[in-house]
Amino acid sequence: MATATLPGSERSRSALGEAARETGVLWAGVFALGVGFGVLVTSHGFDWWLAPLISAVVFAGSVEFILVGMLAVAAPITAIALTTLLVNSRHLFYGLSFPLHRVETRWGKAYSMFALCDEAYAVLTNRDSDALTSARILWTQLGLHMSWAVGALAGGLVGTQFLGGLDGLEFVLTALFVVLALDAYRDRPDQRTLIAALGCAAVALVVAPDSMLLVAMGLFAATLIMRHRYAKRTRHA
Repeated sequence: MATATLPGSERSRSALGEAARETGVLWAGVFALGVGFGVLVTSHGFDWWLAPLISAVVFAGSVEFILVGMLAVAAPITAIALTTLLVNSRHLFYGLSFPLHRVETRWGKAYSMFALCDEAYAVLTNRDSDALTSARILWTQLGLHMSWAVGALAGGLVGTQFLGGLDGLEFVLTALFVVLALDAYRDRPDQRTLIAALGCAAVALVVAPDSMLLVAMGLFAATLIMRHRYAKRTRHA
């Protein structure tokens, strides 16, 4: 039976099944990351409930890991706000190619914008946007959101008892980003972009090792803007 002829509830269940088949492994990986985040929160002396609360309300993995460290040292609110702005500024560029136009309702669009994370962007923008349905996009994002929050809850409640002394938990998010980057490059190989990203990271590591991530992202964003302007000027020349 064609999807267009299915009732709304059946279309939604079908979209959930498709999202689970394609991104279920990623949901499991995000759950594991959430467990690591929950352990990190409690290891800094915070109450267990703060982990799922931050994960559900903030839902920005890299920022959350940074936020816990800044809260632990009582960093000024202005420093926290500026860091959050700089780290999440990449979402401004995500919005240029994310298939938000495929999400149908106003509330759906609002949630999709809130739940736009690196994993959702990597998975959904590698698909043909015309083949994506509103339900498919939202189920994918909701699965990532819930996996992260439930994982943080599990890590906050019991993770410390089993994983409190485990080294390397702070690296799990970086590991996932590396895998996503490799998959994205395999699907759309672009050597110039890869070289530019590695070059910006190398420069930032030498110039500002204590703020390497922020500097590298700023340089990379500036590089992409200049590259876009140069390509646009060349086309119109």
